[in-house]
Amino acid sequence: MEQRKILVTAAAGKTGVHVVQNLLGRGHSVRALVRKEDERSEALRRAGAEVVTGDLLSHDDAIRATTNMDAAYLCFPVRPGFIQATAYFADAARRAGLDAVVNMSQISARENARSHAARDHWIAERVLDWSGVPTVHIRPTFFSEWLVFPWVRDTIVRDGEIALPFGDGKHAPIAAEDQARFIAAVLANPDGHIGKAYELCGPAQMTQSEIAEVMSEVLNRKIAYSPATLDGYREHLNHYDLPEFTIQHFIEVAVDYQNGVFEGTDSVIEQVTGKAPQTVEEFVRANRDVFERGHRN
Repeated sequence: MEQRKILVTAAAGKTGVHVVQNLLGRGHSVRALVRKEDERSEALRRAGAEVVTGDLLSHDDAIRATTNMDAAYLCFPVRPGFIQATAYFADAARRAGLDAVVNMSQISARENARSHAARDHWIAERVLDWSGVPTVHIRPTFFSEWLVFPWVRDTIVRDGEIALPFGDGKHAPIAAEDQARFIAAVLANPDGHIGKAYELCGPAQMTQSEIAEVMSEVLNRKIAYSPATLDGYREHLNHYDLPEFTIQHFIEVAVDYQNGVFEGTDSVIEQVTGKAPQTVEEFVRANRDVFERGHRN
């Protein structure tokens, strides 16, 4: 396969780092865009990536990052500014003549989303479409990594509870490394994918109670789903120094979850990469130490 020059934004993030590793493993040249130099960026450099620092909210940085690249993975955190960043990036991508941009969106992105972040993602998709830049949108359901985020993990470790306001809703958790394998495959060979949108899901839909049952079996201690109220969830999130924009998103997608927005399964990752995404059991086993840290029987 021809070696390609690929830009990976948010390269030190949970998905980005695996995208970089997959592309380097395929023999491609990778430019990794990070917000700052730290041990994570140094690890990317040691792996063989060209590391550059920059901010997607800077038009100049977007132009500099995309120059001389063939394709790019675009990812922006849950914070204000994504529409502006996308407009800057679309202009930079057109100037650079990129033949593919894989855009990390979300399954809850839609015109009438009550989450500001989800609606921003929907508009950002439209900006890329209008720009004419060859784009592939990916819309994952909740990541498996949701379980290891502090505001979820802490109650699992401390209280043996998944304390979320998700009701009886369900989803098929998808791990970042499985999404990354798909993203890397599309960036390496975008033929047949341009103009498409993929909802990326894991192999099996589960309720929070069913996830708790799997965790109980793997961790060999009782984990229960303890449904929280939206008000209680907001109060809990306020302990984690999260911006209001992020908290508003988490509250509204919890309502979406109750209403079935995050449901669905697919087989596209296995079809494209030849390997099925990992199950919740496999994810918990691989991250067992995270859930046991500080636990006392």
